[in-house]
Amino acid sequence: MALILPVKGIHPIFGEDCFLSPNATIVGDVIMGARCSVWFNAVVRGDVNSIRIGDNVNIQDNVVIHCTYQKTATSIAGNVSIGHSALVHGCTLQEYVLIGMGAIIMDRAEVQSYCIVAAGSVVLEGSVCESGYLYAGTPARKIKALTIEQREMLQTLPSNYIMYSSFFASDSD
Repeated sequence: MALILPVKGIHPIFGEDCFLSPNATIVGDVIMGARCSVWFNAVVRGDVNSIRIGDNVNIQDNVVIHCTYQKTATSIAGNVSIGHSALVHGCTLQEYVLIGMGAIIMDRAEVQSYCIVAAGSVVLEGSVCESGYLYAGTPARKIKALTIEQREMLQTLPSNYIMYSSFFASDSD
């Protein structure tokens, strides 16, 4: 069972049909929508500010989601995929975003809808990743407009993770 803890009396709140891996950690002021998944060793730490997560969000293995005390909350809209070992900190992710494996999104950054941040990229504090583009590098910069195939992938990836979550459903369900 996932480690779910209150902080200062505030308990995480989960929408319907969420999958929380047995060793995921979710603490404090976290509100998560329906059909989300928090995968193995991921940490969603709402101890110093709030974290709001929309529906159909997948938070993959080893991801850390955090915020900054009294300064920056974290807001993640629906249909977002956060790749393995990414760090999402005190920022805003709009709908249909993919944060690549090992990417870092810093405080006050905004990743607009239909945007991909490539694996290993660093989106610096206060940066804006414009809707419809691929961003890559350190610091992340606009590389090219998304293709139709990439836009379609952003739409289908969340439902893939809902399906993957079902692989772990209890036989007694």
